[in-house]
Amino acid sequence: MFRIETEVDKERRALLGERMRATNTARSPVLRELRGSAQDEEVPLHVWLMEESTGALAGGLAAHVWARWLHVDLLWVDDAHRGTGLGTRLLSEAEDLARTRGCLHARLETWDFQAPAFYRRQGYDLAGHIPDYPPGVTEYFFTKRLA
Repeated sequence: MFRIETEVDKERRALLGERMRATNTARSPVLRELRGSAQDEEVPLHVWLMEESTGALAGGLAAHVWARWLHVDLLWVDDAHRGTGLGTRLLSEAEDLARTRGCLHARLETWDFQAPAFYRRQGYDLAGHIPDYPPGVTEYFFTKRLA
């Protein structure tokens, strides 16, 4: 017999993650080789664009590196500075840093009202999309070869 429980439980969540990792490692020779290597650690990569005169945040990129991939989580430029090439500078700097950390590829997600055309101009290829996520919006997945 089993029972279903639905409360948020951080300890069980951590245990679930450990068990999933162990199962994936046991079933995948690629993940087995990755485990314990330098590429197995998820390392943050941040690039900040600061106003010279005020020190205010004008833009930024938050990403992480794992398994020789750059995963861009957030890229934002203040409305006052959009269209001036700052997004390109942020992304290019992150890609350059990722290359120095051994990354061969980059990946990211964006919504249809955000920046799919921007990422295409930066050399990213559409890897897939999910329509109506969230309702009324399409989410896009992009990748780029960095090497």
